[in-house]
Amino acid sequence: MVRDLSFIDEEKSCPHCKNKLSCCEAPPIHVGDGLGWGSEVMFICLNDACSLFLRGWDQIELKYGHHASYRYMELPGSPEGNLMMVGNADAFKACVINKEVLLAQNERYYKEKEAVEGLKTCLEKNDPQPVMTLLLDEAANKNDRLVALEYLKKLNDVKCIDPLRNHRFRDPAMEFAVRQVLESILNANFKKECPHCMEIIKAQAKKCMFCKENL
Repeated sequence: MVRDLSFIDEEKSCPHCKNKLSCCEAPPIHVGDGLGWGSEVMFICLNDACSLFLRGWDQIELKYGHHASYRYMELPGSPEGNLMMVGNADAFKACVINKEVLLAQNERYYKEKEAVEGLKTCLEKNDPQPVMTLLLDEAANKNDRLVALEYLKKLNDVKCIDPLRNHRFRDPAMEFAVRQVLESILNANFKKECPHCMEIIKAQAKKCMFCKENL
C-alpha cells in the first residue's frame, strides 16, 4: 500500500485526447525489462476513443503481429510521457484507485504503526488502547497482533472482553488464542459470563444481576 500520498491531487491529461488521466495501481513487473516501474501508481489514459489507443491496434498488428494497442501513461511527479502496451480495452480499468478508499487505508496504516509503538508503554500507562487497536484490526501485521495478545493478558482488563467477544476474526487460530486469553482474564478477576445474556458477573453468582436468570 502506498504511504506517500503526495500524488493524490495531481491532475494530468493525455496529449492525444486531452482527457484526464486515471490514477491506477502499477503492475509489479515491467513487461519490457522484467523490473518494476519505480512507482506504486501510474497515471493512464483509459479513454477508449483516444486517437493513440485507436491507432495502436493496427500499428502493433503490422509491426509485431500481435493483437494489442497503446495507452498513454505518466508516472507521478513527472511530466514525461510513456506508452504502455495493453492487450484489451479493459486493461487497468479495474486498477483505478479510489481516493477516499486510499486515504482510509493510509489512515488505518498509521493507526497501526502508532499502536505498535504504543505497546512499549501500555503496561506502564495501564492503557489497553494500543492492544485493542491491533487486535481489532484484521489488516494489522499478524506478529504484532500476537504481541498485543500477550500484553492483553498482562493488562488483565475485564473491559476489553466485550469488544473482543463481539469482533469477527478472520483467522480461526487468532480467534481461539484471543478466547483463551479472555477466559484467563475472567478467571483472574473471579468473573464469568452469564450463559443467558453474556454479561460479566461474579464467578460465584447463582442468579444473573442483569437478566435475573438462575444459573
